[in-house]
Amino acid sequence: MKGHALVIGASGGIGQALAAELKTRGTQVTCLSRARDGLDITNEDAVSTALGRLEPQFNRIIVATGILSGAKGPEKSLLPLSKDEMANLFAVNTIGPALVLKYAKRLLPKNQRAVFAALSARVGSIGDNGLGGWYSYRASKAALNQVIKTASIELKRTHKHLVCAALHPGTVATEFTRNYPQHKTVSPQEAAGNLLDVIDRLTPDDSGQFFDWAGKRVPW
Repeated sequence: MKGHALVIGASGGIGQALAAELKTRGTQVTCLSRARDGLDITNEDAVSTALGRLEPQFNRIIVATGILSGAKGPEKSLLPLSKDEMANLFAVNTIGPALVLKYAKRLLPKNQRAVFAALSARVGSIGDNGLGGWYSYRASKAALNQVIKTASIELKRTHKHLVCAALHPGTVATEFTRNYPQHKTVSPQEAAGNLLDVIDRLTPDDSGQFFDWAGKRVPW
């Protein structure tokens, strides 16, 4: 599937790799990011303006934004939980992608297959949570998953061929994960290839689901 893709967060490690891999596969790519375009996805006016300048139709829109924690790092217990840091993670990891989806709806075709995908994380799975900790990150990604699921139900009424999916890229070797060397990582290029392979295999019957980098469903 070639077509035209929009990558939000295209200046980050995974976002850059996704844009590059899409181009390698013959896809026209439009990139937006905070670093290069001043797009603050937590600012609704900024999202509305940036996406309002674009013309339909994109057959893939990928939101590759996100933050792992605030300055103190992920919480290992309730004690270091901070209202402000939790609100910041929700703003970036949940509200931002939701705003993108709100204003990207008009960019998606109604009469042909298209995919809206947002990068989530396995730790956002409630069913897969056996270790605890990381309250803000887990909760913000779980909330993002609910946004994707809920939007898939609404959009199916008008965009019957659309797939809305949450994707877990694995642990990718970026600045995002630099402080966690104990986790086995893959390169951004490998992660991008894996994610695009998954995206290309998804069907409208998969809409509203959560998949890992290998295409396996992750429990909610």
